[in-house]
Amino acid sequence: MIQTVVKRDGRIVGYNEEKIRAAIRKAMLQTEKGEDESLINKIADRIGISGDERMTVEEIQDKVEFELMKSPRKEVAKRYIAYRDQRSIARQAKTRDIFLEIIEAKNNDVTRENANMNTDSPAGMMMKFASETTKPFVDDYLLSPEVREAVRAGYLHIHDKDYYPTKSLTCVQHPLDRILREGFSAGHGESRPAKRIETASIIGCISLETAQNEMHGGQAIPAFDFYLAPFVRSSLIEEIKKLEDVTGKTLEHLYNKEIKDYLRQSLEGLEGEERLMAHAVNCTVSRVHQAMEAFIHNMNTIHSRGGNQVVFSSINYGTDTSAEGRCIIRELLNSTFEGVGNGATAIFPIQIWKKKRGVSYLPSDPNYDLYQLACKVTARRFFPNFLNLDASYNQHEKWRADDPERFNYEVATMGCRTRVFENRFGEKTSIGRGNLSFSTINIVRIAIECMDIENADARIGSFFTKLDDVLDITARQLCERFDFQKTALAKQFPLLMRRLWIGGNELSPNDTIESVINQGTLGIGFIGLAECLVALTGKHHGESETSQELGLKIIRHMRARADHYSEVYGHNFSILATPAEGLSGKFTAADRRQFGIIPGVTDRIFYTNSNHVPVYFHCSPLHKAKIEAPYHELTRGGHIFYVEIDGDATHNPKAISDIVDIMDRYDIGYGSVNHNRNRCMDCGYEDAADELDECPRCHGGNIDRLQRITGYLVGTTDRWNKAKLAELHDRVVHK
Repeated sequence: MIQTVVKRDGRIVGYNEEKIRAAIRKAMLQTEKGEDESLINKIADRIGISGDERMTVEEIQDKVEFELMKSPRKEVAKRYIAYRDQRSIARQAKTRDIFLEIIEAKNNDVTRENANMNTDSPAGMMMKFASETTKPFVDDYLLSPEVREAVRAGYLHIHDKDYYPTKSLTCVQHPLDRILREGFSAGHGESRPAKRIETASIIGCISLETAQNEMHGGQAIPAFDFYLAPFVRSSLIEEIKKLEDVTGKTLEHLYNKEIKDYLRQSLEGLEGEERLMAHAVNCTVSRVHQAMEAFIHNMNTIHSRGGNQVVFSSINYGTDTSAEGRCIIRELLNSTFEGVGNGATAIFPIQIWKKKRGVSYLPSDPNYDLYQLACKVTARRFFPNFLNLDASYNQHEKWRADDPERFNYEVATMGCRTRVFENRFGEKTSIGRGNLSFSTINIVRIAIECMDIENADARIGSFFTKLDDVLDITARQLCERFDFQKTALAKQFPLLMRRLWIGGNELSPNDTIESVINQGTLGIGFIGLAECLVALTGKHHGESETSQELGLKIIRHMRARADHYSEVYGHNFSILATPAEGLSGKFTAADRRQFGIIPGVTDRIFYTNSNHVPVYFHCSPLHKAKIEAPYHELTRGGHIFYVEIDGDATHNPKAISDIVDIMDRYDIGYGSVNHNRNRCMDCGYEDAADELDECPRCHGGNIDRLQRITGYLVGTTDRWNKAKLAELHDRVVHK
């Protein structure tokens, strides 16, 4: 006898015989003879009694077909079969429509969900086919009913849901020194330990590329300058050995000779060993420059994930004050300034300058000259962004200026904004750690549902009650995903668990990764604080002190809840200022359908990213900083501060350093500067003219604006979705 039924989404429900009767009756009513209640009851009773204790919906429907075909009413069986087919087609129709849009290379929110992905290419299409068919599987079989309902109702978005079944983690900061020192295996080939700067550069690329194929998020190197510095000296020694071969002299005493700085110099007037040493330094600098040039070129051309997407890569640097480390920084910046190919701005890696008082910021600091160069490069090439190691929450009690491995205690970030530093279950560090997964809450929808409550205190109180409910569901969802991820075997992530993740090297291939991944973080994100505040108070935080107070209260509350979840569930929960790309318009569209157009809330097709002041709000950089700065301490899962400046910044690096000064003054953790940059898509020519319709080099008209989307650059806005294009159109200069 049938007791329970397994539905198509995996849920198990009690058997309801009336559903069988209703289905047969519906089929009978479409025939000339009409319904036969006696036959309906006879078939329903027979199926209920003869069936197994637990059956699937499909198995029960098969039995209905069988009984109808045995009965005198075979025309009813045909109608029932046709009905089943129609329902099956209806369920598949949405997938069919999505597939056709991908096949026809249509420009819409499905094919432009990720601006770093070329979904028009065959490999890109394959990725989207897989993505769009995997998401329903996750909804049906891997999410709990309460989570599935929260997603369906528009309260919650699970990021990288298409990667959910793979058990992959989001991102990691590469301990590249370990790989350079020990080598690693990737596929059928093995990489030996590096000996020279060119090899070190290539291994860095391969490490990022290989790990990208094992994960669904970004890849970063936390101390690029420190890691590559030793190979500047080893390359110098190679150059000295070449001179030994030429001169027939033993120059071993020059191998470790102190060098104040690796700067090219004229050989004119130099003699003896001084001339030889200068020549060796010049050659070394040239090699370092070429190695950095190759690194940048490779990170813009090496594809991962089936060939449709370059590696989402970031590098942190700026605090190595050794001559060798300074050489790496200088030539990296020089190569970035020159551009790639025909002088185009490199999209990757996202470069991040680690700003530190006493090291890389003040005029008296040893790396101040390189900081000035960094500002000059940013003024032309958008990168590097700036990470403030002096922010109160970015400091480490173990950091010492005289520690040659102080980089272990310096926070590093992913270029888009993801931050990992604090750790309840191990060493406080960014290295060898990353985010495990994150999900974003639609706080705007929660606020809209409370708008009609006239009493302000009751309205705000209702908002927090609803917010707590969604926060609780989100925390459980992240824990459920963690429990699924932890069952993966170490051998499924050969590079990540052998060389990159803290503690992973202690696992055997068939061990699960459960014992080590708790070093990572579970991120609770949010979107649309500005619109949320308008719904609750009538104004956003950029235009009202009262709204700002409420905004900080909301995010402080979320942070307190995250800390609570960390204790209750035993994980590293953090609050993330979500870098919404495809999500920005997705939430808004759903809310507009249900609630209509609400001025200041749903009247645009995008919600404002996280805690930012709206892009269309006219204010100064100083005002924007004062409003957004307090949120950085609360959002330790990641945050970013943007400023839009006007005109050609190429010859105005002071405009960049002025923004960094603001970051320093207001305890801002991470920031970047946006400015105008035109690019000819035919020949690569770039300039900063306000409007450029014709390329002055090739006279073509295929001109695009190089723009930052959510922390990273996109070579063409053609890959942006409608919501982000609308946001771009609404951006105003901060002055």
